[in-house]
Amino acid sequence: MARRVSNGQKALTTVLAWAVGLLIFFPILWTVLMSFHAEGDAIKSPFEMLSSPWTLASYGEVQERSNYTLHFFNSVVISVGSTVLALVIAIPGAWAMAFVPGRKTKDLLMWMLSTKMMPAVGVLIPMYLGFKNLGLLDTRTGLVIIMTLINLPIIIWMLYTYFKEIPGEILEAARMDGASLRSEIIHVLTPMAVPGIASTVLLNIILAWNEAFWTLQLTTHNAAPLTTFIASYSSPEGLFYAKLSAASTMAIAPILIMGWFSQKQLVRGLTFGAVK
Repeated sequence: MARRVSNGQKALTTVLAWAVGLLIFFPILWTVLMSFHAEGDAIKSPFEMLSSPWTLASYGEVQERSNYTLHFFNSVVISVGSTVLALVIAIPGAWAMAFVPGRKTKDLLMWMLSTKMMPAVGVLIPMYLGFKNLGLLDTRTGLVIIMTLINLPIIIWMLYTYFKEIPGEILEAARMDGASLRSEIIHVLTPMAVPGIASTVLLNIILAWNEAFWTLQLTTHNAAPLTTFIASYSSPEGLFYAKLSAASTMAIAPILIMGWFSQKQLVRGLTFGAVK
């Protein structure tokens, strides 16, 4: 009897998991389907749209109107650059909080996390003026800095919780063998934390890739990533659904492919303690 109940619970869990997965994936699927139809057909009812002729015209128009390669390159530079810079800051910081905690360490961690709860628009004016005075508007450097700042609290939290899972005795043994602080972090701690660091890197790249608020406010053309590329297909005259869907598909495809091929590493890092 218990075995039947267990099997029934397992089947129910599987069905619910698939239902949630399909519910989350459906908007992406619908966007892709709309991108392969003409503007007039894209706004029709689902059955009418699917029975309409399929075409690549929207992709061709998007390529003619916009420089996709430039936007893609900017997204890669901003995502990877901000991730590398954040890791350079976060790894030593998370190490100090995990292995040399002070009385206010938990308070500091909570304060860092609380900064993510503040609406970004609340600091828009000072950030914009600061970037303008420093000559960082519409530059990749400026966006790398802002992406690092907004994602740094999450990265430090993830690395901190993962580092806490590593026995401190291992680092003490390294010190007794004469390892310097630099060697301890680079040659001992970092290799042991590869799953957690990998999942943190993947998550940060996704967050930076999808960030839209700051990219729309701090860029116009030269450093505009793919989020700005998508927004350019919304105009005062209305939304061009087919072209907007084509632009969205071209923007999310790289990150979806990356996530698909790295999902095992991401799950492995998360289940090994990165966000426990």
